[in-house]
Amino acid sequence: MFARRLGAFETLSKQCTPTPRHSQRRWAQVHDIRFLVTHQRADTITERYRDKLKQKAAQEGLQSVDELKTVYKTRIQEQREKATTNTAFPQPPPPPSPTPIDFPSATSPHPLSKPSAAPGLKTLSSFIDLPKTQALPPKEIEYIWRLRHASSPTSLCAVLPSSTYLRIQQIARKHPHFILPLPREGSTGAEIHFLQWSFPAPDTATVVFTHLAEYKIRGEFSQPHTTITMHLELMEEKGLVLMQGQVLEGRGVNVEEARWLVLCLQKFYGGEEGNHASRRRLLEKFSQGDETFKVEELVEEAEKVV
Repeated sequence: MFARRLGAFETLSKQCTPTPRHSQRRWAQVHDIRFLVTHQRADTITERYRDKLKQKAAQEGLQSVDELKTVYKTRIQEQREKATTNTAFPQPPPPPSPTPIDFPSATSPHPLSKPSAAPGLKTLSSFIDLPKTQALPPKEIEYIWRLRHASSPTSLCAVLPSSTYLRIQQIARKHPHFILPLPREGSTGAEIHFLQWSFPAPDTATVVFTHLAEYKIRGEFSQPHTTITMHLELMEEKGLVLMQGQVLEGRGVNVEEARWLVLCLQKFYGGEEGNHASRRRLLEKFSQGDETFKVEELVEEAEKVV
């Protein structure tokens, strides 16, 4: 029984054994194509331009193309060496020796000067000869100042006592922003204008007036129609502050209307605290954004004679 099973297994194994295939030999050869292409391309280029190379060799007085190659090989090598020499970076110069800075002391004959004014800002020296003016009495200074601006149709000028300016300055630093009404002829209402104080230099204070409607739209980019500058160079010595202003043409405000706004500014900022408490409250309400601030009260206070 076992022998019969073993024979059947051997027969099945023979049937399942695959018939061996004849091995296929490959005779293909692999070449380095890059080597062949590189060397063949140089030879091909030489053959293609051989006639022109011969012509060039004859022009140079040479006998063959190989002699031309040798000559130009030498020239190319010389040009490469020359280019390498010319492109070398030069050595940087030695750094300069540090120079000691002599800071003036408080006891030196040349003390530190005052901070310079902001760029573009006109000081009092831009309008008058300050050293000569300091030698004059206050009445003559006021006369010269008004005469200096009398010929300009768009200028404003005034002379303030130092005590009045100091009171205005104190309030202006607390309330640098405010609005003022400008009555219009033939209209029952008033046009509102926005003012801004600034102190760009120790001896200078400025005020700019802008249409409130324009300021609401353009903010800091709005264009002012009137600019006022107060010069303080003579305040301590002569007790005077010289004010100078300019009204821009084509901005909807003339010189008379600008004078009205300056007069209103002095009413709200220059009045005594006890005599004009209502105006001071309007300033405080506006600065604080108080909802009880009323334009009607502003117009009423502005139209008062005193």
